[in-house]
Amino acid sequence: MSELPHWIKRRFPASGGENMEILLRSLGLHTVCESARCPNIGECFGKGTATFLILGEVCTRNCGFCAVKKGRPLPPDPEEPIRVAQAAKALALKHVVVTSVTRDDLPDGGAGHFVQVIRALRMTLPSATIEILTPDFQGREEFLEIFREDLPDVFNHNVETVPRLYPTVRPKAQYERSLFVLERFKALFPSVLTKSGLMVGLGETPEEVLEVLSDLRHAGCDIVTIGQYLRPSMKHLPVRAYVPPSWFSFYEEKAYELGFWGVASGPFVRSSYLAERFMEVK
Repeated sequence: MSELPHWIKRRFPASGGENMEILLRSLGLHTVCESARCPNIGECFGKGTATFLILGEVCTRNCGFCAVKKGRPLPPDPEEPIRVAQAAKALALKHVVVTSVTRDDLPDGGAGHFVQVIRALRMTLPSATIEILTPDFQGREEFLEIFREDLPDVFNHNVETVPRLYPTVRPKAQYERSLFVLERFKALFPSVLTKSGLMVGLGETPEEVLEVLSDLRHAGCDIVTIGQYLRPSMKHLPVRAYVPPSWFSFYEEKAYELGFWGVASGPFVRSSYLAERFMEVK
């Protein structure tokens, strides 16, 4: 698909993110905004917000939609948690979103490093709310238990797409495993908001999207995000359809009917895009 529909075309800020880039580089930090080539990066950087990417910038999995580097990552940096906290404080963030590459090479999948980041943020910026967007931790409940003494305000794990497309979109992941992670975290820590997201435009049907939304609600998911898949490069999966805004409105309506507490659905919606809006109305 070479011609973008009008609802996908948007103006990007000409500048405004330079200070953000200087801060991130000075602290040696990565963001998923840059690594995943997010289309909202200009807007978010211009407003002084970003989603921190921890545990390096190299992923142990090879998802067909994702622009993050794949390969053999370096060991975790023990100083990274405090640098994330320093950056969050310098930006005066009210809501801090932290995600990571998948680290199947680590004994705990990186859960302990997430905990260290949460602790550093609580100490440095105690007034901020914290959202973590995690990998599936191989579906190991004991890795979820690691968070017991250092809970985030929002636990986010994305299912990304419908089950039928997992072999091409998320070949090393499992749909049922992702649902299990969300369900078990909610069961273990019911006071924490749980959140998930999926992309459309990869070849799924509306019926399949509605089934995923139903599955997420049955797993106790509180918040869901739905956005248009946009191909990061020619090496990645092609866009099968540009979903019209009316369909995003339809999915939002159906999600609320299913009982979701919060829903964000639109072409440029991403899992962590404007994530603070949900905390403002909590």
